[in-house]
Amino acid sequence: MLDVITIGDGMITFNPKNTGPMRFVNEFERKVGGAELNFAVGCARLGLSTGWISRLGQDEFGKYVLNFMRGEGIDVTEARLVEGYPTSVNFKEIRESGEGKTFYYREKSPTETLTMEDIKENYIKQAKVLHITGVFPAISDKNIELVRRAVSLAKKHGLKVSFDPNIRLKLWSEARAREVLTSFLPDVDILLAGIEELSFLFDLEEDEKLLVEQLQPFNIESIIIKKGSAGSVGYIQGERCEVPGFSVGKVVDTVGAGDGFDAGFIYACTQDWAPKRMLTFANAVGALVVSVAGDNEGLPDKDEVLELLGEKKVIER
Repeated sequence: MLDVITIGDGMITFNPKNTGPMRFVNEFERKVGGAELNFAVGCARLGLSTGWISRLGQDEFGKYVLNFMRGEGIDVTEARLVEGYPTSVNFKEIRESGEGKTFYYREKSPTETLTMEDIKENYIKQAKVLHITGVFPAISDKNIELVRRAVSLAKKHGLKVSFDPNIRLKLWSEARAREVLTSFLPDVDILLAGIEELSFLFDLEEDEKLLVEQLQPFNIESIIIKKGSAGSVGYIQGERCEVPGFSVGKVVDTVGAGDGFDAGFIYACTQDWAPKRMLTFANAVGALVVSVAGDNEGLPDKDEVLELLGEKKVIER
C-alpha cells in the first residue's frame, strides 16, 4: 500500500559552484532533479510511502538517479533503466538573489519508452493520491495519453488526483500548454498553482477572484494558490483561507520550493488537518527548501518542519 504515486522524468542536475550568468561559471556539481522526482523525495522525507513511475538511461547517470531514489526510501519498482536513451541532464544558473534559470538537455528522454501497459492498474489502485505535473506531458505528446491513463485509473479506484501545472514553455508552445493543461482540470481534486500559472492557463490578468471564478465549473475540491515568500491561499471545500509565509534567512536557491510545497500539502491532506494548518505546514516546507542549494537537498523531514513551526524542541547534543 502506498500513500502517493507520481509519474515523471528524473534528471542529473548540474549546479553551479558560483552565482552569475552560466557562461561565466567554470565548475558545476552533480545533483539529481526533476519536478516529479523532487515531489517524490519531499513526500518520502515527510514519512509518506511514495512510488515513482519513470524510465532512466542504462548509463552511469541513470544508475546514480535510481540508487538515489532507492536510498530515499521511494518505491522504484516501476522506475527502470533502458538501453539506447541517455539520462536527461540540465544545467542551472543561479543569480545572487537565489533566482535562476534552467537549461534542459532532454532530447530522446528515456521516458519516451513508457507505454500504456507500463501504467499498471494494480500499481495505481494501491495508493491514496496520484500526483501529476505539467512537466511530464510537455516532454512528449505520447506522455499526455500516459497521464490520462494514470488519471483515469486513479479516478476509477477512488484516489485523489493532485495537479501542479508547473509550466515549462521551453518544452512546448503557449497554445499547446494551455490546451493540454486545462484539459486535465475536470479530473483534478487538488490544484497546486502559482497565480501567474493560473493567469497563463486562462489568459487573464493576475486577479485571484477572477481566476478562482474560472475554476468553479471544474468543482475542484482544493484550489491552492502558491505565493512564494508571501505564503499561500487555499479555497478548500469552498472556504477561503490565507496563510503568510516564513522567513528563513537568506534565499539560496528557489528551485524545488514549489515541489516541496506540494509535498507538504499532500502530507497535510493525509493527516486530515484543518485548512490553515495544512497551508502553514506546506509553507514551512517550501521555505526550508530555498535555504539550501540544490533541487531537493533542502527538502526537510517532518521534525525539521515542526521545529520551524515551533512545535518541536531542539535538543543540543
